[in-house]
Amino acid sequence: MQSLPLNCKTALLERNSNLWPEKRAELIASNSLELPCLERLMILDFHNHYFPPEYLDALSKGGSHFRVTTDRDGNPVLHSPGDYNVIVPGHRDLNVRERVLDEAEIQMQVITFTAPGTSIETPERAVELCQVVNNAFASACRARTDRFTSLGTLPMNAPEAAAEEAERVVGELGLPGVMLLSNASGVPLHEKHFWPVYERLNEAEAVIYIHPTYPVGVEVMERFMLMPMVGFLMDTTLAAAGLIYSGVVEQFPKITWVLAHLGGAVPYLAERFDRGFEAYPECREYCSVLPSEQLRGFYYDTVNFDDACLRLAIEFAGVDHLVAGSDYPHMIGSLDKMISSVTTLDLSEGEKEKILGENAARILSLG
Repeated sequence: MQSLPLNCKTALLERNSNLWPEKRAELIASNSLELPCLERLMILDFHNHYFPPEYLDALSKGGSHFRVTTDRDGNPVLHSPGDYNVIVPGHRDLNVRERVLDEAEIQMQVITFTAPGTSIETPERAVELCQVVNNAFASACRARTDRFTSLGTLPMNAPEAAAEEAERVVGELGLPGVMLLSNASGVPLHEKHFWPVYERLNEAEAVIYIHPTYPVGVEVMERFMLMPMVGFLMDTTLAAAGLIYSGVVEQFPKITWVLAHLGGAVPYLAERFDRGFEAYPECREYCSVLPSEQLRGFYYDTVNFDDACLRLAIEFAGVDHLVAGSDYPHMIGSLDKMISSVTTLDLSEGEKEKILGENAARILSLG
């Protein structure tokens, strides 16, 4: 471990909203904070979120099913069932974001949209807004090729248009894949009318990143932020199980699948999925390979910063199948914990480097 200069420590602490002000001041004054030496590491943040200004402008001009307010600092706040997003400068200003990444010594991010995405809108409006977002993502990546890559977003509540947009994202725009939300306005991702989307992405050997959105039954999760804390993780787990049992994963073998938040409960429940496969004929109707075997081929981002959970995911899928993520700049995210949760694991330096950047660079073909 190596102490960072005081000014660098101060910047890191100022970004960490999880520390009480008194504790932050104490650590700054004492110059006692120690963080891992990052000089040799290539760090790539796979899980973070960006609202392009073009999208926010289109939202204000064209109307939306979001309820939009403003907080006391002037930040837009987008309200959706059981959740809200405070669109802080790091969400919408890449210059601010780059300064934060420089301070944290993070080389690259995979910028993505976030839940509930465009699925909250009418199908027609979703198609329009997806194109705005994807064009902005591609433009940002072209302007900052050494700092950002991106995964596109699709209007999954308009399946035919989603297939066309998937082809445009990986073809015309040149992005390495897409982020799909864990359901499409309550419709499971494994339904047949979504298969043309997977066909296009399979042909392109693309990445599909599954990020949760609000699940069916969200109305019972609106207190205590239960929806993002619990509902999200369960919906990711449901989506992954459905994609396995329906045969989607076997049918489209050239897709690289990535799950957010360590896969929800996937590493914990994989053995139960296998028992279901063995016990219930309907679980074998379209699925011919043990679910756990298929799920070990998925990748898992590290946005669950608990040591025991990370070790379980490593035991399940291996260090070659974890990718670092921060959930920046959401209130529940942390760039610092993304790094420290990996660097403090009982792994070799080479294994840590795989999780912090090499694995993501490989599946995104970053060279």
